[in-house]
Formats: sequence, C-alpha cells, structure tokens
Amino acid sequence: MALLPLTRLLPPTYRPLFAHARFRRLLPALVASDVGDGMSVVAVAWLAVLIAPAGQSGPVVGAAVAAYALPGAAGALLLGRRLRRLPARRLLALDGWLRAVLLGGVPVAWAAGVLSPVLYVVLLAGSSVLHAWGSAGKYTLLARILPSEQRLAANALVSASGSASVIVGPALAGFLATGIGPAWIIGIDALSFAVLAFQAGRLGDGGHDAAAEEAAVSAGPVDTGRSAAGFSLLRRQPELLGVLALTWFFNLLYGPVEVALPLHVTDDLHADAGLLGLYWTLFGAGAVVGGLTAGALRRLPLWPVILGVVAGWGLMLLPFGLDVPVVVTLGCFALGGAIYGPFPALSYTLFQDRTPAAWLTTVLAARSAALLTAAPVGTALGGPLVAALGARQVLAVSGAVTLVLAAAALVARLWGGRRAPG
Repeated sequence: MALLPLTRLLPPTYRPLFAHARFRRLLPALVASDVGDGMSVVAVAWLAVLIAPAGQSGPVVGAAVAAYALPGAAGALLLGRRLRRLPARRLLALDGWLRAVLLGGVPVAWAAGVLSPVLYVVLLAGSSVLHAWGSAGKYTLLARILPSEQRLAANALVSASGSASVIVGPALAGFLATGIGPAWIIGIDALSFAVLAFQAGRLGDGGHDAAAEEAAVSAGPVDTGRSAAGFSLLRRQPELLGVLALTWFFNLLYGPVEVALPLHVTDDLHADAGLLGLYWTLFGAGAVVGGLTAGALRRLPLWPVILGVVAGWGLMLLPFGLDVPVVVTLGCFALGGAIYGPFPALSYTLFQDRTPAAWLTTVLAARSAALLTAAPVGTALGGPLVAALGARQVLAVSGAVTLVLAAAALVARLWGGRRAPG
C-alpha cells in the first residue's frame, strides 16, 4: 500500500497497474534486483582486480565478467526440456534463490580469506545459469497477473526500472566500494535477489488465476524449435540475415569494453571504483536519453541510422587510445551511450517491418538464440586481449574494428542493392 501515494506521480497510463495487489508486491522487488545488478556492473570487475595475482588482472576480470553472463546463455539453450513447464513465478523464484545463495557466498568467502579467483569465477558462473529463465519468467508472470490491455504499460515500467538501474547502480557502487568493498556490494546484490525470490514465491498465495498459473507452461527465453525454423527462414531473407550478423558482431565487439574499462581505470588512470561507477552512470544516462529518441529516428531510413549508430559508438571509443584528459573520455562514454540507446529498438523494428506477421515469433526466437552468445563471447575474449595489448589499447581497437564493421556493412548493403532486381 505504500506505493499507492507514489502512483500520483506517474502518467495516467501506469496508475491502473497498482490496483493489482500482486503487481504491487512484485514491482519493488524487481526494482531492488535491478539496482543490485546495476551495482554489480562495477563490483564484479572491481573485486576481480583486487583478488587477481600480480600481472593477471586482465584474464581474471575477463573470466569474472564472462562468468556473470555466459552460463545464462548456455542455460537458456540447454535447460529447456527441464524448465519450460515450470510456472513463471517458480522460474523467477528459482533464479532468485540460486543467485542469492551463490552471490552471497562471495562476501562470505572474502571475509573468511578464501576467495580465490577460481572460486570467485565458479560462484559467479553458477549464479547466472538460470538468469535467462528468470527473465523469461518475469515477463511471462507479468502477462499472467495483469489484464491484456495493461501488459504494455507493465512491460514499459519494468524496462524503465532496468534502464534506470544502469544509472543508479554503478554510481551507488562506486560510492560504496571505497567504504565497504566490492565483495559486500555483491552481497547486497545477493540480498536483493533473495527479496525477489521471496516475493515471487508469495504470488501463488491466492488470486483468482493462481490455479491456472500453476498449470500453465512458461515461455522459455529461447524456443529452440522455433529458432531452427527461424534460421531456415532467415537464409531466404538476406536483409534480415544481414541485420542479425551486424547486431551479433556489434555486441561481440562491445564485450571487451566491459573487461577493459575497469582495468583502464586502475592500471592507466590509477583511480578507484568511484571513477568506474561514473563512467557507467554517464553511459546509462546517455542510453536512456538516446533510447527516447528512437521514436523520432523511426521516421528516417532505418538502415542508414543503424549503421550510423554502429559507427558512432566505435568513434566514441577511439579517444581512449589517445593521451587525453579523463573528462574527454567521460564525455565520449556518455555520448556513446546516447548514440547506442536507440539501437535495440531500431534493430527490432527492422525485423518487425521486414518479417511476415505469421513468421515474426519464429524469426525473433532465432534472433534471441543467436544474440545470447555474442556479448558473453566478446567478454570472454576481453581478458586475453587486455593481457596482450593493455586496457587502453583494447578500448581503442574495439572502436576501430567497430568502425570497420560499419564500413563493411555499408559496402555489403550497397552491393546487395546493386545486385537486387529492379
């Protein structure tokens, strides 16, 4: 009930959501877990720097950041037979408890003095195995506890929470890291998932649709059957296949940035977690602002805009390789976030515009299956690249190769247009 006075601050579209008691119980827990994950963007990499042996920071940070994401992609693809028939609230609770227990083991092991890099990576990897299923359970649950006419508003509100956490979480983590240390920040993240798991478990206690929900089959993060059919269709749609390839490589080239940035802060700038938090906070703020421009950009030709986004992000990374003041790279990262912000919506729009309605779900399943691997693989490559080249150089090289990607996609687009029949 404490949320009700706050609803007056929301646009009228969102106020009816809070008439549903189950949504009112779930939303604060979702917000808490989003903020916890936003804090871990800084804390996971920073703790890896602290526990890495001398000269091994790059591989340890790369392994830790990849472990926080890559097993989730594997779990999405491999556990469908076992998990897809669980009710949505149970998927959300199961993911929450797993993350709470294993992430909670990080500060415990740190306090006991036994947190080695291997144990750290194992705990992070185990915690993320079900995360894609938890996300699928979250959106499935929203669809089941709300009337169909209110689902879009609920999805938008929950997505806004995720976007805001990219601003709030890193800033809060950067502030706390100097006082309590990154291991305890990960412990706060664990606590936030325990709250989410508890609240998700409570949602089955009553409600006119509880029995139906128990019997319902949950939608998994990837429908493997539809994925196979979707890839078959994409082979006959060169334009959509080109969008998918561009997005995959774009995400792949972003992966090393998550590894290189914290090491750039520590090794090159000799700064603390506060600066790392500021980088990510500015990126998140830029991404929110940029995302809001997607509607206006929709009036422009989509392909040129998408290629401009890819090239713009690459351009914003190049100054990291130069001897420029920190304020310049902070500004570039904020502007890079604004440039990147519209990309997901524009990419989805191209798929929606170019795909027959009857095949859209099938094609989007194939898209999800492919893209689940891109950023985690790039992150896993980030550690060896930083060890070989240095953090500053990896950031600049990522930008340069991203520019090459945009140029190659432009050439392929122009060549394809010339070969198309008039």
